[in-house]
Amino acid sequence: MNYFVNQDSVVRKIWGKSDTILFIFAGAAGEFALNKAVDWLYYTGKLPSDPLGRLFSTVKYARMIVFATEEEANKAITAMRKIHTAVEQSRGVAIPDWAYRDVLFMLIHYSIAAHELLESPLSEKEKAEVYDVFYRVGIGMGLQELPVDYSHWLPVRESHLQENLKKSHFTTDLFSQYKKHLGAFRFRLLLESQKIVCPKKVLRLLDFHTVSLLQPIIPLYKFGKQFKADVFVKHILLPKQYKAQIKELDVA
Repeated sequence: MNYFVNQDSVVRKIWGKSDTILFIFAGAAGEFALNKAVDWLYYTGKLPSDPLGRLFSTVKYARMIVFATEEEANKAITAMRKIHTAVEQSRGVAIPDWAYRDVLFMLIHYSIAAHELLESPLSEKEKAEVYDVFYRVGIGMGLQELPVDYSHWLPVRESHLQENLKKSHFTTDLFSQYKKHLGAFRFRLLLESQKIVCPKKVLRLLDFHTVSLLQPIIPLYKFGKQFKADVFVKHILLPKQYKAQIKELDVA
């Protein structure tokens, strides 16, 4: 049986741990709030009305692809494209191709950043492996002008950061929605998490001027994972209604 992602791939390791996935989407939540195409999320209303539900919806598709056979993964990719095409038809205008690439680029960047933060540094070969998986997802969705490999992607990613981000009233409103749905304490954790994994350009636009309060705690958390202490931490910190779904993100 052929899998979309090799069973021994580092990508499966990254997307098989709930804490890593949560950092991926913490970073992406910050960066996408700055994206010049964020108005599309306001057209559907899904992210501002239910940011956590949107998180698990996205996770569902990402994990379906990472742990699926090639046939199942390609069906999931096709389904994603159809969903977006339906939204485009409803609005009467196409989502810019660069906006699709930006989302893909976020998954690549934060997959690498989250793993290196919570686990260990990745080799250039492993980073290239992460890129290749999402490159194939992008090709399956019909995206154009994708860099052929990780080394060619790096300058393109930097160019996208410089050209496609700006702080707007959408940014302010989305962060207000994050706070509303997470509560003040968990919202603070979100901000501190973003300070660690987001690129400098994102941090400047979000006016993050201080070092993350989580930085000195991360080594203790990593040490505690050896004794399953992370289970206790997540039980305390995570919203009750999502604990079961988050637990399911951990793949043995």
